[in-house]
Amino acid sequence: MEMQGVHKSDVVAPVTPLATGQVAAAVLYAASFAMWLYAEYAARQKRIAVAHRHVGGDDDEEQQAGSPLLKESSGPKSGKEVAAVQPSLVSQEVPSTDSDTPEICRVLRLDREALTACRPTLRAAVEFGTIMLWLYLADRTTVFPTSLKSYSRDLLGFLFLVLTVVAGVTSLRPARTPLLLNRSQTEEWKGWMQVLFLLYHYFEAREVYNAIRVFIAGYVWMTGYNNFSYYYRTKDFNIARFCAMMWRLNFLVAAVCIVMRNSYMLYYICPMHTLFTVMVYALLGIGAKYNDHRWGVFLKFAISFVVVFVCWDIKAIFYALWGFPPLRWLMVYTDPRHPSADPLHEWYFRSSLDRYVWIHGMACAYLHPWAEARLQRLDKLTRSQRLLIRAALASAAAGVMLLWIQHVYLLPKKEYNALHPYTSWIPISAYIVLRNITPNMRVYSMALYGWLGRITLETYIGQFHTWLATGIPDGQPKLLLAFLPSGYPLLNFAATSAVYVFISYRLFHLTDSFRQVLIPDKASGRVLVRNAVSAASAAAVLCAVGALIVYWSPAVQHYWPVALKRDVGTRFETRL
Repeated sequence: MEMQGVHKSDVVAPVTPLATGQVAAAVLYAASFAMWLYAEYAARQKRIAVAHRHVGGDDDEEQQAGSPLLKESSGPKSGKEVAAVQPSLVSQEVPSTDSDTPEICRVLRLDREALTACRPTLRAAVEFGTIMLWLYLADRTTVFPTSLKSYSRDLLGFLFLVLTVVAGVTSLRPARTPLLLNRSQTEEWKGWMQVLFLLYHYFEAREVYNAIRVFIAGYVWMTGYNNFSYYYRTKDFNIARFCAMMWRLNFLVAAVCIVMRNSYMLYYICPMHTLFTVMVYALLGIGAKYNDHRWGVFLKFAISFVVVFVCWDIKAIFYALWGFPPLRWLMVYTDPRHPSADPLHEWYFRSSLDRYVWIHGMACAYLHPWAEARLQRLDKLTRSQRLLIRAALASAAAGVMLLWIQHVYLLPKKEYNALHPYTSWIPISAYIVLRNITPNMRVYSMALYGWLGRITLETYIGQFHTWLATGIPDGQPKLLLAFLPSGYPLLNFAATSAVYVFISYRLFHLTDSFRQVLIPDKASGRVLVRNAVSAASAAAVLCAVGALIVYWSPAVQHYWPVALKRDVGTRFETRL
């Protein structure tokens, strides 16, 4: 087992005071917790009151049944008498509310009805805040120890093989129809790639670096493929759906950046997918009427190639574009352990590696109906014809893959990176052909990998702070989180993995629950603007409160981080 050496200077970090955003997040968590408790109390009191009214109503009925006087007077009432009684009952049980008042304002005024109605959202906010607190405690404090990474090719391969066998035996499921690149298949694809991507980080398996580059290209390819498929097929450029997609890609990473005091570019997958999603939306949304013409689509593909070439291959234009202050503020990144003179280098390097593959994904989405029709015709041929054509297709795909492996994949890291932007589509295309060569291969997929594929964003972000450890703001995850002593690496792997996957699963659902509140499906522009203004106003107030606390409270600035974090180096001293 090869130990991946980490020098002591790489892990020792000075104690840093809490930032305004971190204090604001703590205030929001405390306020959400208090409002949630009050909402639960109000709901309980309401249930008790309703129960008492029901009991009281039963007693009144019994008294009326036993009283001769009431019996005599309890004849059928006229319609006017019934109408005179019913409004008073309604007014007692359903208090009037101001429908024009935004829900968030009523919640902040501690309106009981609004708080009771918002209990699920408040409960989700408390759960989300608790998870953020866990990430901070696990990564930035001495609550849990850490250990060094160690690489074992045999162990990495064994873990992936066992998980694949378990997934194949227990979760192999048929899709409804044997469609080319159906959703179950693409989610499975994302799932097994994500497992290898995470194991690469956990073991720091540098020898599979080139394979990981292909996997990341596969994610970007799917960004182009899936978004083009949706917009081209549905012609739905509704701003609410676009905002929902931006929320999905950026809400969690924004929250983690605030709580952990990290740069957006530390989680480079998020800005990459955001950028290419915006580019697909703009490409098809602008001049949407031309999407129905073949020449219009081809022209848009050509425009996308030209834009990518100009903005990336001409480095001066890239730096001029992203050097614009608002964009630069988002995209700069410097590793504190290995400072760089060029803070935009990380963004240029990461985004340029996969700058063309999303266009190939769009092209595949455009050609999907044609390829699907050809596969259906192939399935209707005689058995000998099917075998011959499938064997030829499989041989061609395998041959191209072998040539790519021999002449590109096996190159050293730097040489491979130079060719990757222009060749990553080759293994992706070969995989698609081999994975869809027969109807059974198209229809069956492993649901376990599909489930993991749906939470890839959460597992990607969460790995930094609850499976691995960075230790400092903007630090790379050089260490492993440890629950058990250093003599039990596999048990520790199992324990931390279970917690990590559960947290990622919960973050996936919490992100969607908040999206449903702020960006409802098919929401109008007025609703989106109102919710955006309300959220921005609340964020501004929280930032102001956080700034005041940081400015006026030396205890918050210095004592709390020292008490929790102290010297990061003491956590690793015995292991170096």
